[in-house]
Amino acid sequence: MVTVEEHYESLLSDVYTWLMGGFDEAISNNVAFFKSRNITPSSSGIAVDLGAGSGFQSIPLAELGFNVTAIDLSKKLLNELNSNFSHHSLVTINDDILNFKDHVSANCELIVCMTDTITHLKSKDDALKIFQYSFSSLEDGGKLILTFRDLSTELKDTDRFIPVRSDENIIFTCFLEYEPTTVKIHDIVYIKTHGKWELHKSCYRKIRLSVEWVENQSVKMASKQLWR
Repeated sequence: MVTVEEHYESLLSDVYTWLMGGFDEAISNNVAFFKSRNITPSSSGIAVDLGAGSGFQSIPLAELGFNVTAIDLSKKLLNELNSNFSHHSLVTINDDILNFKDHVSANCELIVCMTDTITHLKSKDDALKIFQYSFSSLEDGGKLILTFRDLSTELKDTDRFIPVRSDENIIFTCFLEYEPTTVKIHDIVYIKTHGKWELHKSCYRKIRLSVEWVENQSVKMASKQLWR
């Protein structure tokens, strides 16, 4: 068992962009996501991307006119982001997302935590900290956008084996092992190198969050900030 950071550095970061359908497709999907929700700068224009990875949220937000601080634990993914987009409106920070307030000097118009990042935290208590820190960092009328995979319902038997993606050179399969508050994520990747298949594997934990729990806790946190 390794940490989330170790899992990404040793295995997932090397295939992450491919896993998301490729750089152009991932960017295009998020451009469509933000435009469909009318996400554009309307006040300070300050945005924070928690778990920015290789920039699939950060780059579209910067192109929409936000000044983006992109935070991630993976140096490899941030290097990929910087190699694809270099502009003063986007700053990358290699750090834990729980420390994001250390890197933001003013209240934010927008905070995003997408692509399952929130489930990579160690516990629900850490998720609550992200909600608390986010709502206390937002300006009046600011927005927090969360996307994640709901792991609250336990899959059984062979349904726990998930064929994630494959092509002629890479086969990515995932196996889920459920625990009371977390899920062990077993990533199994075959990569063809010089005509031979090589096995790469790693295991880490995600926390089990339901949409209902996240919505309830977010409303509570937002209400506390409103009445302060």
